[in-house]
Amino acid sequence: MRILIVEDESRSREFLIKGLRESGFAVDGAEDGDEGLSLAEEVDHDLIVLDVMLPGKTGWQVLEKLRALGRETPVLFLTARDAIEDRVRGLELGADDYLVKPFAWVEFLARVRALLRRGPVKQMESSGIADLELDLRRMKAKRGKNVIDLTAKEFQLLSLLVRRTGEVLSRTTIAELVWDMNFSTESNAVDVAMGRLRRKVDEPFERKLIHTQRGLGYVLEDRDED
Repeated sequence: MRILIVEDESRSREFLIKGLRESGFAVDGAEDGDEGLSLAEEVDHDLIVLDVMLPGKTGWQVLEKLRALGRETPVLFLTARDAIEDRVRGLELGADDYLVKPFAWVEFLARVRALLRRGPVKQMESSGIADLELDLRRMKAKRGKNVIDLTAKEFQLLSLLVRRTGEVLSRTTIAELVWDMNFSTESNAVDVAMGRLRRKVDEPFERKLIHTQRGLGYVLEDRDED
């Protein structure tokens, strides 16, 4: 089985490569996000071990690109970022596991073997609610027969709402998961983006799906009244 290690810290990368090779795996290494993405696209790996904070493309961006391309290779995030928001974001983007540094080698190896036994988990190709349908592979959205023209960020925002249908998402959560930024109470960036999205997804249609939960955030659900 072949594993790709994407890690910019040379000692850590060589340690992982050496340990996995001694455990019987074929291993490729990359020192930044761009090289890692290129190798992941060119070579058929059974598992990708991915740091988050990388030169070039971040681990978030590498994973997002791979999933957008329909690549279902299992991904294990291995990173010093231990905040709950980081773990949630990794899993939301399609990661299969998340291990925080520093770690015990035996636990790392156990997680690697568990992911390899499981194999690729097929990502959903489509999702939706009521007459709203998302094509997750092609990043397309439509309501009924009407195609909705969304930017990449608007699609990411809408897909987050769809995946969490019925759950009220705070502005802080939305900012962290979609823009990878800390939300300032003085900023209206999330409200502005949500306003643009609602004008495209809801305004032209009688039935509204995106609702404001006053004082809490936003929720996507099919209901009779806002």
